[in-house]
Amino acid sequence: MNKTLKTIFLILIVSAIALGSFAGGFVTGHLVPLGNLPGFQEQAALAPPTPSSQQQTATPQELQTLFVPFWEAWTLVHENYVDQPVDDVALMRGAIKGLMEALGDEHSSYMNPEDYKQANASLDGEYEGIGAYVDTTTKYLTITSPMPGSPAERAGLRPGDQIVAIDGVDMTGIDAEVARLKVIGPANTVVHLTVLREGESELLEFAVTRQKITIKSATGKMLENDIAYVQVTTFGSKTMPELLAALTELMAQNPKGIILDLRNNGGGFLQTSVEVTSQFLAEGVVLYEKYGDDTHTTYDVIPGGLATDTNIPMLVLINEGSASASEIVAGALQDTGRAKLVGVVSYGKGSVQNWIPLSGENGAVRITIAKWLTPNEHTIHKIGLTPEYIVEMTDEDRLANLDPQLDRAVEVLLEMIGK
Repeated sequence: MNKTLKTIFLILIVSAIALGSFAGGFVTGHLVPLGNLPGFQEQAALAPPTPSSQQQTATPQELQTLFVPFWEAWTLVHENYVDQPVDDVALMRGAIKGLMEALGDEHSSYMNPEDYKQANASLDGEYEGIGAYVDTTTKYLTITSPMPGSPAERAGLRPGDQIVAIDGVDMTGIDAEVARLKVIGPANTVVHLTVLREGESELLEFAVTRQKITIKSATGKMLENDIAYVQVTTFGSKTMPELLAALTELMAQNPKGIILDLRNNGGGFLQTSVEVTSQFLAEGVVLYEKYGDDTHTTYDVIPGGLATDTNIPMLVLINEGSASASEIVAGALQDTGRAKLVGVVSYGKGSVQNWIPLSGENGAVRITIAKWLTPNEHTIHKIGLTPEYIVEMTDEDRLANLDPQLDRAVEVLLEMIGK
């Protein structure tokens, strides 16, 4: 390995160490006794290789002792692995991946360059994939709704379909979020999905051609009885302009009630969640962000919201796919009494992550930097928000294009406004 690559590796790995602890991932292998194998000499146990002077001097002084085993392993791989030359960049990225996994935090991870690109693209309202809303809280990645006109819809995928294999690779035991990242990919490429569908005796196979998907993150419409319906699907860079446009049009029609739909909204930018909340709250705290040293930051409402009139009653729709930033909004509106919740208990993600890009276009690390609390200083981490009105939605409802949660919200609002 040349000196430049070693230096890059050191910069990346030490940068990550400043934020967490180092360790590798899982290893599977066989222990074979030395000797009695053709072509091999029986020998005594060898002393571990000594890190080179270049490796030692490149490693910061205070970490040299700690990193001796790592450089020993690095050298052993380069000197003994059967298929040479090894891919140093892959080894470097694998080390960072193992480092992040060793934190034991499901929301801290390494994103390779492609995953990082796709994750950012989806927050901009554009990404390349099959075009389906999914649930990542289940055993297998599960389709909740194909987008109208999308590759997923054209291929015949349905709500409730569980993706049990991707391109022939079994997804059993694989985190559903990891599976989601495997489904998205460059436009005009094909992904093969093996699907478990309720009522079918055999697994179903689908070949779906990915395409560029463009979705609005905030939309609105007027329902019957002068009820304004607003849906926010993510908290990204285009959410606020789209939300402001929708609210401007809806509030001009003097709605008698408001429904905010945050179902299957997996989150996004924390600041955007504050801005969205501020459109419905006139004043007060949106959330508290609490750090590892027990200090905290208070995020207050930004004045000037378009739908803050408390004479207009409001309900928020949530479900098991509502997470993170969507829980911040729903939690703030519930705690302050601005709105009641309808649906089922939310996902329960009460932590905040920073996505920090690594040098040399080597992807990024996603690191949990804080936990957040609702205005009443409640944590929802692994608990979720509990709606005042519990309403389930079944696969049968989805297949029949029924929405009992929205129906119940309309019913409650009509009661509140005296209709």
